[in-house]
Amino acid sequence: MTADLVPVTDDGPHRGPRGRALRLATLAAVLGPGLLAGLSDDDPAGITTYSVLGADYGYRLLWVLLLSTLALMLFHDLGARMGVVTGQGLVGLVRHRYGVRVATATLAALVVANIGTAAAEFAGIAAGAELLGVSRSLAVPVAAVAVTTLVLRGSFHRVEHVLLALASVFVAYVAAGVLAHPDWPAAGHGLVVPTMGFSRAEVLLVAATVGTTLAPWGLSFIQSYAVDKRITTADLGYERVDVLVGAALTGVIGFFVVVACAATLHTRGVHIESAADAAQALAPVAGRLSGTLFALGLIGAAVLAAAILPLSTAYSVCDLTGSPAALDSSFSHARLFYLTHVAVTTVAASLVLLPQVPLVPLLVSTQTLNAVLLVPLLVVMHLLSRDRDTMGDLVVSRRVAAAQAVVVALVCGCVVLILLQVA
Repeated sequence: MTADLVPVTDDGPHRGPRGRALRLATLAAVLGPGLLAGLSDDDPAGITTYSVLGADYGYRLLWVLLLSTLALMLFHDLGARMGVVTGQGLVGLVRHRYGVRVATATLAALVVANIGTAAAEFAGIAAGAELLGVSRSLAVPVAAVAVTTLVLRGSFHRVEHVLLALASVFVAYVAAGVLAHPDWPAAGHGLVVPTMGFSRAEVLLVAATVGTTLAPWGLSFIQSYAVDKRITTADLGYERVDVLVGAALTGVIGFFVVVACAATLHTRGVHIESAADAAQALAPVAGRLSGTLFALGLIGAAVLAAAILPLSTAYSVCDLTGSPAALDSSFSHARLFYLTHVAVTTVAASLVLLPQVPLVPLLVSTQTLNAVLLVPLLVVMHLLSRDRDTMGDLVVSRRVAAAQAVVVALVCGCVVLILLQVA
């Protein structure tokens, strides 16, 4: 027996108005892992990639974003399923199936890449704050203390509710896109009709778009967070809704970022290097409100990812060591979990505040490491998804496994392109 989805039935107590209310209540209780893992992918690196995509190529590469979103749905669904079925995070599962050495090497690469990526999130906070007239020397420490205090002092549900509320800032990108008055028919055409020039810059940007959507830390986070939330196999149907909605919203936000830049910057031939550049460039073209909304979205996206990245790292460290890792645990009971979160946050924020640290080379190297690490993680997840010793009766079907294999092959191609650029 294979299972693509544990169905939600209309039998027994699930029938009628009371049953619908029960199903909605269950869905509300399960929501979280998919939404947070998906939306946190729209971090400053992702927003920058989408901004450049729109500014340089207009609407015609939107189809790449659509395909990337579908790939995100596929593997985030698998990550949540593996966490629920096995009760282990990704690194813990690697340790269980492939040994301590492989798991340790995986964790070491994850920690280095996650610290660098977390530094990128705090750099996004700094850039967004400076656009609004706030010094980075104030904004970065305040953000670091805020996310650390939230995790150290809050319960699981309080942390989750705050992070989900913070995710509402992404509405700013939707508003910025609408205010830019895009060509909607052209956007729709670019979304469903693949066209590509195959220039070196264009191919590399396509590879970056795919790579920024499927991040190793996101795969690790969704699996561990599903375990921490204590979701059961009976809830997998509801959890799939959570995953699909989270991934879809990620794509929708990326869509509005692209169209905002396509409608304004691309039509005027404005080239940008970062999301902060896009926010600055949008103000005189689409109005000050559009630029301000873009900057606020950048800060909110960065803060959300800056909270989740250290969490993902802390879960992974504890997966390897077998230490307690739960947001409901006290500091004395889960000391390693909380200390890891504090350490990653402190190091990442400090890197942004130290002027002598070459931040751009650091970020480029960690993004490259993320890309390289993504391939073996996807391969491992793909293999485990059909492993009955691991997944029992909830192995994925051959059809889903085939779709996973296609995504792995495409990501491998993208990684090769990125590495060729670095070399």
